[in-house]
Amino acid sequence: MNDSGIWSWETAWDVLPDLLNGLQITVLATVVGMVIASILGLVIALAMRARSRWITMPLRFVSDFIRMTPLLVQLVFVNLLFVQVPSLAIGCIVLGIHYATYMSEVYRAGIESVPKGQWEAATALNMAPGRTWRAVILPQAIRNTLPGLGNYAISMFKETPFLFAISVVEMFSEAQSYGANTFSYIEPLTMVGLLFLIVSYPTSLLVRRMEIRLA
Repeated sequence: MNDSGIWSWETAWDVLPDLLNGLQITVLATVVGMVIASILGLVIALAMRARSRWITMPLRFVSDFIRMTPLLVQLVFVNLLFVQVPSLAIGCIVLGIHYATYMSEVYRAGIESVPKGQWEAATALNMAPGRTWRAVILPQAIRNTLPGLGNYAISMFKETPFLFAISVVEMFSEAQSYGANTFSYIEPLTMVGLLFLIVSYPTSLLVRRMEIRLA
């Protein structure tokens, strides 16, 4: 316990191993959620280009609903519906689906940014639609969306503390637990903030560099 109520390096070093264990769960949830969001977001973006309103209208409604409701509420609600499913799995899936609705818009913009001449060239070469998408359109679209996807990966990483609401012991939960046991909250929460910064800041620099190179 920190009797001074200000700062104790002994407490900070004492809590660090627990926070590093929590960081592993935080990174795992971010990576798995990002994989789900990247794949599902692309599927949504492609499905939204369908000509049938029976596909696009329900999909747009569901996407808007997910975007306009808080992530925390979604986590708790889904966890209550599927009590037999491990909380970490629910957290990864909900994070992935939530961010997929945002990434679908990034993919949509990337697809629309492909020059019209590329479509016309593929048609002139008599390329099948599937091959046109795989060989011409998607490689260029995904390349254009990488900075946007990187920014959402950082945002997802920073929102993993919401997983504490469904009993996932990630980094923030470890800090809260340590504080409850020792009545020292300043050190663990400060260390959590520093660990988030240490991981997310280099990533943000990489994303910024990609934006400059692709501009």
